[in-house]
Amino acid sequence: MAEYPTLTSAVDPLALGESVVAGAWLGDAPAFALADGAVFLGDTSGNRRVSAHPDAAILVAASDGKQLVTGGDDGRVVATDATGQSETIADEKGKWIDALAAHEGAIAWSAGRYARARSPKGEVKSLDLPSTCRGLAFFPKGYRLAAAHYNGATLWFPNAGKPELLSWSGSHLDATISPDGRFLITSMQENTLHGWRIADAKHMRMAGYPAKTRSLSWSSDGKWLATSGADACILWPFSGKDGPMGQSPRECGVRVNVPVTRVACHPAALVVAIGYDDGMVLLARVTDGSEILVRRPAEDPKNARITTLAWDARGARLLFGAENSEAGLLTLPKG
Repeated sequence: MAEYPTLTSAVDPLALGESVVAGAWLGDAPAFALADGAVFLGDTSGNRRVSAHPDAAILVAASDGKQLVTGGDDGRVVATDATGQSETIADEKGKWIDALAAHEGAIAWSAGRYARARSPKGEVKSLDLPSTCRGLAFFPKGYRLAAAHYNGATLWFPNAGKPELLSWSGSHLDATISPDGRFLITSMQENTLHGWRIADAKHMRMAGYPAKTRSLSWSSDGKWLATSGADACILWPFSGKDGPMGQSPRECGVRVNVPVTRVACHPAALVVAIGYDDGMVLLARVTDGSEILVRRPAEDPKNARITTLAWDARGARLLFGAENSEAGLLTLPKG
């Protein structure tokens, strides 16, 4: 790995003892959702494990920067803050929680063929969907939600208005909204991405992936969408009114026959963190593709895939976690 400039000495490794489902920063505190139902919190006073889902597995997680919201196979939605205090948001009586979203105190979750949204004031509204919902995303402004499901996605104002169906054949998985609120993008079972321009429901299709895209992240300026699902981080341009249509994507972090599993764009700079199936982590600059090594590939690449990447709000620290329970915290050098 000598060809890469390296930041490996700036990484503090963590052994979490359980497969990492997701991670987020709660202020300055890193938080990890673990498959055994626990939430691992790290801060200046030490590390703690919070039993958010006793005797259950965490399936999905989301964060708004103040709390880590987890959904389990026990049917519970639980919010844990940086102090380790946990609150049960919902109990769906054993139904698996399939998707979660969190934004500015609002929380949404799905279980089977319905989605629920809880406002910051605690008011809960429900929406019946055409099929199981696998992806949820809040719009950046206003109390509005997108839900991905079979044959399309539904846009929903929980407090008012009739839900709007955006149709496209196939099974839609994850959902993401562009920072300016103009585009909805979903990943699909068919190894493609599909998109709609919100204003007029115009379709866009982004194909060519050898595997499913399960990680999507927008650049800080909203002009690029970074994606997993290939042997490189694929970046789609969204600077024009038609999004990526008629334009070619950009690649960075190319590694032959080693799939990218997670991506996370820096909150201020045009830099993307890239995690791979063998446990390696890189930083790549979007403008010229230059790369810096954060973590070397695991000695045993089996079950070493990176399952989470997350920057703190300032972009000074990056957390990563892997399926084999290994994790780490990168602190970028100053200057």
